[in-house]
Amino acid sequence: MKTLIIIAFIFGIHLPSYSQNKTTEDNNEGTINTIDLPEVVIKSAGKDFSYYLPDKNPDPSIRQLQSEFIAYNLGKDFEGFDSYLVMLEVKKGILTATYDGKGKLTSVVEKYNNTMLPPPVIYSVYKAYPGWQIVNDKYLYTQQNGDITKKEYNLKLKKNNEVLKLKVHPNGDIIADAD
Repeated sequence: MKTLIIIAFIFGIHLPSYSQNKTTEDNNEGTINTIDLPEVVIKSAGKDFSYYLPDKNPDPSIRQLQSEFIAYNLGKDFEGFDSYLVMLEVKKGILTATYDGKGKLTSVVEKYNNTMLPPPVIYSVYKAYPGWQIVNDKYLYTQQNGDITKKEYNLKLKKNNEVLKLKVHPNGDIIADAD
């Protein structure tokens, strides 16, 4: 009876280990399927339209701030001014938008600190710099007249007493050392 319990115990531990997924050399780790969303027309300013391209950032607080910006209504506040500045803040950062005298969105600048990084950024940084740890990140996203002009993460990496600064594109491409 004792041997039967020991054999059942060994099979009970040994068999579940075969149910785990096997990893292969040709896996697609680090690739994510994404869907490109169209730009959002915030409002019509006469014959012109204000375009804003929301970012597909994985951080929910950033997406929430962008949703609030899309829902923001200028009303008649911009009338009588050459330009009008709108600032929205959250704990992690700020979104500033500039409108012209006709109420058309001309530029958007978004700056965030310590955000949730997209998986391609994390994967490429840890693949290129094994043993390093991401200790700080800043995200910069700018648009001018509906065109994205800058979209990058500024990362601070640390290993032992060494510090390294990187600029990384959201798709994981390392742009440059930011020294």
